[in-house]
Amino acid sequence: MSNPRVLVVDDESSVRQALERAFRSEGFDVRTEADGSTLADVTKSFRPDVAILDVRLPVGPDGYTMARMLRDEDLPVVLLTAADSVDDRLAGFEAGADDHVGKPFSTAELIARTQALLRRSGRLTPKTVQIGDIAVDDATRSVTRGDEVVDLTRTEYDLLLLLARHAGQILSKQQLLIQLWGFDAFDPNVIEVHVSALRRKLEAHGPRVIHTVRSFGYILRV
Repeated sequence: MSNPRVLVVDDESSVRQALERAFRSEGFDVRTEADGSTLADVTKSFRPDVAILDVRLPVGPDGYTMARMLRDEDLPVVLLTAADSVDDRLAGFEAGADDHVGKPFSTAELIARTQALLRRSGRLTPKTVQIGDIAVDDATRSVTRGDEVVDLTRTEYDLLLLLARHAGQILSKQQLLIQLWGFDAFDPNVIEVHVSALRRKLEAHGPRVIHTVRSFGYILRV
């Protein structure tokens, strides 16, 4: 099965770069554009499975217009906007968008909602990540270790899924902050708090699998 393809249209280069890194780390092929002036040509050449569109763009069509342009192609659309009122969401859905995410947003949540949208549209097959005796089911956002269900918060689940998908690789606190929240402005200690809580829950059913690599970050290995 080929990698799912996501098109991101946003005039902020920092947003494009962050989403490109995040989606690529989740196995997506990514195409980013600063505006929608060449949308027809881009969709024809890149053939995206989903489009993430900023609503307000200084050049070319806005997100609502692009969503209407993509309706005939039956392409799932997620709109990004700093305006998140009921009227804004209704305008997006009337334009043909499938989901609506307000700025600022959690990158991990955006990816999860994009994956859920792709599954509903039949464009993405649900996957379970298996690391040793730990199974992370991204279709149901559930985790088991052996025969035991591990009850995690949303952030703990996103953290575990990220580490599991990069099993054997060291991820720095900065990388984790960017992947989970979309930027690294938080105190790095917030990662330590979530890692500690996640470890306690996993280690209630087996040996340690999330290891600290001093001065570098964290690695999941069995």
